[in-house]
Amino acid sequence: MLEGDILAQSILKAPQLYPYLRWEFFVSIGLKIMKETIFFLEFHKSRAHQKSRKIFKQLIWIFVLLFVGLFSFSIVEANDFEENLKDLGNKSRSKVKKAIKSLGNQGNSAALPTLKALKDNRLRVSEDGTLVILNKSGDKGHDARTEKQVDIKSLDLRKPRINNSVRRALSTAIGKLQLQSDDPVIRLSAAKQLLKKPVSGLVELVERALAKETNGEIRGVFNLALAKEGLKSDDRLKQLESLKTIREFGDNDFKSALETLLRKDEKGEFLEIDPEIRDNAKKALSSIEKRQFFINQIANLFYGMSLGSILLLAALGLAITFGLMGVINMAHGEMLMIGAYSTFFIQNLFKEYLPNLFDWYLIAAIPTAFIVSGLIGILMEKSVIRHLYGRPLETLLATWGISLILIQTVRLIFGAQNVEVSNPSYLSGGIQAFNGVVFPFNRIAIIIFVIFVVILVWTLLQKSSLGLQVRAVTQNRGMASCIGISTHKIDMYTFGLGSGVAGLGGVALSQIGNVGPELGQLYIVDSFMVVVLGGVGKIAGTVAGAMGLGVLNKFLEPIAGAVLGKILVLVLIIIVIQKRPQGLFALKGRMVDD
Repeated sequence: MLEGDILAQSILKAPQLYPYLRWEFFVSIGLKIMKETIFFLEFHKSRAHQKSRKIFKQLIWIFVLLFVGLFSFSIVEANDFEENLKDLGNKSRSKVKKAIKSLGNQGNSAALPTLKALKDNRLRVSEDGTLVILNKSGDKGHDARTEKQVDIKSLDLRKPRINNSVRRALSTAIGKLQLQSDDPVIRLSAAKQLLKKPVSGLVELVERALAKETNGEIRGVFNLALAKEGLKSDDRLKQLESLKTIREFGDNDFKSALETLLRKDEKGEFLEIDPEIRDNAKKALSSIEKRQFFINQIANLFYGMSLGSILLLAALGLAITFGLMGVINMAHGEMLMIGAYSTFFIQNLFKEYLPNLFDWYLIAAIPTAFIVSGLIGILMEKSVIRHLYGRPLETLLATWGISLILIQTVRLIFGAQNVEVSNPSYLSGGIQAFNGVVFPFNRIAIIIFVIFVVILVWTLLQKSSLGLQVRAVTQNRGMASCIGISTHKIDMYTFGLGSGVAGLGGVALSQIGNVGPELGQLYIVDSFMVVVLGGVGKIAGTVAGAMGLGVLNKFLEPIAGAVLGKILVLVLIIIVIQKRPQGLFALKGRMVDD
């Protein structure tokens, strides 16, 4: 066996040390170099010069001595690491604090899970000194060193002794380790946490981290953290430099600190005597307000589009049925409610019978909601609405009665209380687009889903034979009947399609709020406003009306309030209808009643 192989095997016999070794990478590389060199010399014995081989072997042993020394140093460091880790469970708070500081100074990220568990009150100590990290629910635990699961019920566990002084040391140590992490996500998170809640003693470390940092976003957060500390400095130049940084990159978190520099005493005189600092503070405050205004407008636009998407799903089916048959369906909102409860039902089925596939329940709920709502719509059209064509008042009253029946039926089946529909894991969380502005994944998914549904419905109405017949009946019912189109069948299919699309809207609504029997009542009036504003029977008009109302509501609410904002929207709609009774997108052709 070659010397390199022997040495490699002797070192690799201690795998329990590897998580804590800082030089293992270099050791492994050195061993590979030695192994390959020895193999080369053994293979080329007859060709290599004797003197050259001697020099090579001397170099190899130098490598051996060097790496053995580094390995020994690593073992010592690993032993220190384990001792410090064990001392976290010491009954002496001073020793716990000392161990925390040592772990922070060592820079070994392997200590992070244990330190975080100690900070979050999830660290326990057994009688033999073993550290156990509990999960968030506290019913399971694993060994902090080996990460093996332990039976916490069979162990006599106690809490480590900590106080405020220990907690401050914890924050500092965790911050140090996170700032030195190789993972940019961890560094960014640490930098943002430091910006929100500065930790004493980390300014120098941040400065060193900033000098090595290549990620632009992290560098920006580091600069802001240093600027926040610089405002408290007695050094005038440092204050001015900090104000310059805040002016360029600051956000609302700096407003209170800047306003402090502009405060006046009881006599009306500025507390800050330096006029240059006050002037820069005023400019920085103005810059932040302008930047925040721009960010708020982007946020309003996004949430307006999100609201508009929901209105669009609610109104799309209504636009089809109302445009085709001229039926004022007051039960249309209940189709949304049925779609939402269908989603709730499918969710519970997956929870009960397919818990491992729970995240897929939403995929199954979409066709289910469409089919259930569509079938109820078809049943409603065949049993009631078909017999009331040409009698708008009776139709309105009948559909209103149907809506009450559907609401009460849902109350009897699911109860009067609201129910919760959970988001799948892939729709939880959001994208941090700007400071203080998060674009939730569920609302982004709704916007994408609505686009897909609109394209699908448009394709169906414009490119299919059913769509051709629907458009024929819509434009001239009598002529369509004369050429052999069954208008009653088209009415039934169209009513089912419109109800099914409303059911899809219920699926979307279930992802952003609780589901209740009165869910549909909240959207029926807005749905009719969208249809009337956009133009009866026109998909393009419905899209424009829904998005217009959604965005307009979100922009008016911060200015006029929620109630007054809706009143202003209604007034604007009335004005538009007065000027353009046919809506934004007029339907070409004529409708002839049977």
